[in-house]
Amino acid sequence: MAAPLELTCWGGGWGLPSVHSESLVVMAYAKFSGAPLKVNVIDNTWRGSRGDVPILTTEDNIVSQPAKILNFLRKQKYNADYELSAKQGADTLAYIALIEEKLLPAVLHTFWVESDNYFTVTKPWFASRIPFPLSLILPGRMSKGALNRILLTRGEPPLYHLREVEAQIYRDAKECLNLLSNRLGTSQFFFGDTPSTLDAYVFGFLAPLYKVRFPKVQLQKHLKQLSNLCRFCDDILNSYFRLSLGDG
Repeated sequence: MAAPLELTCWGGGWGLPSVHSESLVVMAYAKFSGAPLKVNVIDNTWRGSRGDVPILTTEDNIVSQPAKILNFLRKQKYNADYELSAKQGADTLAYIALIEEKLLPAVLHTFWVESDNYFTVTKPWFASRIPFPLSLILPGRMSKGALNRILLTRGEPPLYHLREVEAQIYRDAKECLNLLSNRLGTSQFFFGDTPSTLDAYVFGFLAPLYKVRFPKVQLQKHLKQLSNLCRFCDDILNSYFRLSLGDG
């Protein structure tokens, strides 16, 4: 019998199995590839210290970061991409790079930097799942980490530059959403009828943006105008996660 695969990740709300994009990427890929993950959702008994999930644990390995976890699952013969051509494989890498460069900064900004969203939604949600006194410290640390990650992707120096790059961050993200919408067109998934790695990434980054109820909805409003991307998220939730959505 194969060693159990355990995924530690942030849990769900708003009809999502996880509100955390990188956790959601791995959860979706596991569903698409048939990997039998035991999901351990972080709650206030959690003993972690930095919030750096998702983490995949087996008898012999601890793997973090979505790309490394997906590579590990492929080596275990859980491959959602085996039907893709070489060109589709290359397209997958190009679109994931686009998402991480153009969309990720705006998603991080929406959740962790936009102050109304952070103080009314993000901070209370994450703090409620972290044990005291870490609950007082870790959300702020995660917010700073998100800010640093945004500035790293922008190639911009210190924090006072954020206001200057904010408008460009959202312009880039809207352009990325438009490109993804055009690429998906009327197809069910990005490469036809079967979901693959690219679908897991797009779903992971779009679904929280689509579903979480924020006071400031600049990027969410644009996404909701792209009906095929919204339908794409709804279809994956209904087809792959319907039975596991216990918490709203």
